[in-house]
Amino acid sequence: MADLQDELQAAGEAGELDTPPAPTRADPARERDRRPPVAEPIPPGADGHPDDGEADDVRPHGATDVRRGGADDVRRGGADVPGAADGEAVVVAGPAASPSSPSSELAEADAFLDAHPVADGYSGLPWVLRQLPRYDLELGEGGVDTDVPRMRKGHIGALFWSLHLPEGLEGERAVGATLEQLDLVRTVVDAHPEGLRLTYSAGETTDARNCGRVAVLLGPAGAPAIGDSLAILRSLHALGLKALTLAGASWAGESGLSRFGEEVVREMNRLGVLADLSGACEETVRRALAVSRAPVVCTRSAAAALRSHPANLPDDLLAALGEARGLCMVPLTAEQTGPSVRDVADHLDHVRAIAGPECVGLSGTYDSGAAHPRDLTDASCYPRLVAELMHRGWPEPDLALLTWGNVQRVLRTADFTARAARDRREASTARIAELDG
Repeated sequence: MADLQDELQAAGEAGELDTPPAPTRADPARERDRRPPVAEPIPPGADGHPDDGEADDVRPHGATDVRRGGADDVRRGGADVPGAADGEAVVVAGPAASPSSPSSELAEADAFLDAHPVADGYSGLPWVLRQLPRYDLELGEGGVDTDVPRMRKGHIGALFWSLHLPEGLEGERAVGATLEQLDLVRTVVDAHPEGLRLTYSAGETTDARNCGRVAVLLGPAGAPAIGDSLAILRSLHALGLKALTLAGASWAGESGLSRFGEEVVREMNRLGVLADLSGACEETVRRALAVSRAPVVCTRSAAAALRSHPANLPDDLLAALGEARGLCMVPLTAEQTGPSVRDVADHLDHVRAIAGPECVGLSGTYDSGAAHPRDLTDASCYPRLVAELMHRGWPEPDLALLTWGNVQRVLRTADFTARAARDRREASTARIAELDG
C-alpha cells in the first residue's frame, strides 16, 4: 500500500494525473457496426420567436420533437428508430437549444444590455410611493412595478421620475404639490444609496451607471407646476428639474403656445430644462419645435399611424421631430402601443423608419396606472423587448442609440445649449400678464 501511495504521489507531481489517457484507436468498420441509429433533429418552431411560449415548444431539455409519417422518415444510417409505429411522434435525444431559440436570444439581449443599459423616459413611482405607508426599494417592493432588483434585472441605467400631479391641481396647490414630490424623490434616493443616485447631467448619469447605481433624473413635471412664473421655473431647475411637459396650462393650450409660452421655452433652453411634448396639441408641438434651440422630447408617445391615441404622433410630426433632432420615447403601455411585445416593437420600427434611429427611445411608463403588454409587465422585462428587436434584425448601433445613446445625446445637447444661451441672455423677467394680457 505504501508503494502504491508513493507511485501516486510521484505521478501527481509529474502532472500525469491531470492528463487524460489517450483514447484507444478502434477499428472503423467495427465502430460503424456498433453506432446506434440517430434521427436528424428538426429545428423547434417556425421562427424561433423570443416571446413564443406555446405548448408546442414544451419538450424535455436537450430533446428534439421528430414528427414523421412512417418508418422511412426516421431511417438514418440504414436503421429505424426502435419501437416507433407509423404516424407516431417520437422524442429523440438531440443537441441543446439552437442559436435562434428564445433562451439564447434572451441571453444575447442580457449581454447587450450589460454594455448598453436602458435610459427609461418615464416612471410614475413618486406619486405611488406617496400612497404607501412604508416601502423598501432596495430589497424589493411588491406594491410597485419598479424597485432596485427589478431595475437591475431589466438593466435600467437611468430613469426619469415623473413629477406629474393628478388632474385638477392648479395654481399654488400645483406648485406646492410639485415641491412635495421633489422632496419625496430626494428622500427616497437618500434612503437607497446603494441602488439610486440623483443626477443632473449626462456626465453624472454615466458616472452613476459606472458606479453600479441607477441614475434618477427629475421630471417631467406638468406645466401647472411653474404657476405661470418663470421665477418658479428657475427655482424648480435649481432643485434638479430636467423636463417640463408643455400641456395643461393657459399658455400651452389647443391654439398652441402663447407669447408667454414661447418665453417659457426660451427660458427652459437657457436653464437646460427639456421640453416634453407628450400630450400637447399639434399646434403646441409645431411651435415648440420652431422656438426651441435645444432638442425636445416626447416622453410617452408612439406612432399614431399604428394606434390612435391623443399622445401618439402622426407621421408628419414624427418626421418634423426627426429633422429637429428631438426624441420620441415609445411607452410600454397596452393602450398606446398594443397588448404584446411585438406591438411595441412595431411602433419602434415605425418611429425609427420615420424619425430616424437617432430619434427613438424607450419609456416604460411603469407605476403610472397604465396597463402593460404581456411579458412587459414591470421594469425587469426590457431584455424581452430587446430580444424581439434583435430577432427583427436591428443592428447593434441602432439598439445602442435606442437604449442609452439618444437620451445621452439629448441631455448633452441641452446642457451645451444652456451654457451658450446664458452667455448671451439674462434670466427673463417676463410675466404672463404683460405678454398674454
